[in-house]
Amino acid sequence: MTASTTRCTTAARARTPRTSKMAAVAAIAVAGTMLLTACGDQTNKPATGGKEAKGVPAVPHPLAHLLPQDIRDKGVVKVGSDIAYPPVEFKDKGGKVTGIDPDLAYALSKQLGVRFEFENGTFDTLITGLRAKRYDIAMSAMTDTKDRQMGIDSETKKKVGEGVDFVDYFSAGVSIYTKQGVDTGIKTWADLCEKKIVVQRGTVSEDLAKAESAKCVAAKKGPIAIEAFDTDQQAQTRLRSGGADAGSSDYPVAAYAVKTSGGGKDFQIVGEQVEAAPYGIAVAKGNTQLRDAIKAALDTIIATGEYKQVLDKWGVAAGAVTEAKINGGS
Repeated sequence: MTASTTRCTTAARARTPRTSKMAAVAAIAVAGTMLLTACGDQTNKPATGGKEAKGVPAVPHPLAHLLPQDIRDKGVVKVGSDIAYPPVEFKDKGGKVTGIDPDLAYALSKQLGVRFEFENGTFDTLITGLRAKRYDIAMSAMTDTKDRQMGIDSETKKKVGEGVDFVDYFSAGVSIYTKQGVDTGIKTWADLCEKKIVVQRGTVSEDLAKAESAKCVAAKKGPIAIEAFDTDQQAQTRLRSGGADAGSSDYPVAAYAVKTSGGGKDFQIVGEQVEAAPYGIAVAKGNTQLRDAIKAALDTIIATGEYKQVLDKWGVAAGAVTEAKINGGS
């Protein structure tokens, strides 16, 4: 993967597949928006000595001591994210970042006493940015795979750089979707031979399409024409315009597109989701203190129920996990 220019954005929350709340929970959501909009301010300090970092909730931060000292000094965890993947992370109509991941990040901030500052980047460059220390973590509906853990290109199987550790926090499969009422006989991945599919570059959907295309050729059928884009929304636009037979993305994202695009009239999911696997928060190899602090914070919000509140808000409770795991992907 190659590095790309990132930009600092405001943030509130979105991105695992994904509601009315009680007043107390609504207050948390409002505070979360305030927290994640303080993008670019590198002067804030963590909550120490009775002082509160700007944008961090004025509550006890029981796990702050677990963080590396440099993170505590900055008061910020820089998050690399592809902020164009609703409902996991995306910009709302006001231009603020929202979705599953930003909401979970806000919940983590209350445990750790630091802001999670989302910075936008194309998905296939996030791990490169992590290696280059542009980000402290990558949180972007990223599937935890052994190839990514080991720094191996999924297509060539060659090592392309240092791998990463993952803190797994959600489970999601991959779905195929088509234009509403026009499935052209597509029900499974095997039905895609000699057809065209649109995907986001660097994703599991692209890997699956390439693997299935090879099966088509082996069965003496025509290959799958695969068109990959920087963002999932670009792929959706291509399909909507009639430029492909199908699209594929993680189930929560496909389901959200079906529900919202064109008032629910643009797309339909076909067949069952496949390849269920964990989403992981990526942390650079060797940064075990930060990794373990994030795991402890995730386990805490799972235990308190705040994790479930976020997933319920976005309608993705089916992907919930009962504990955070390190490198649980296969």
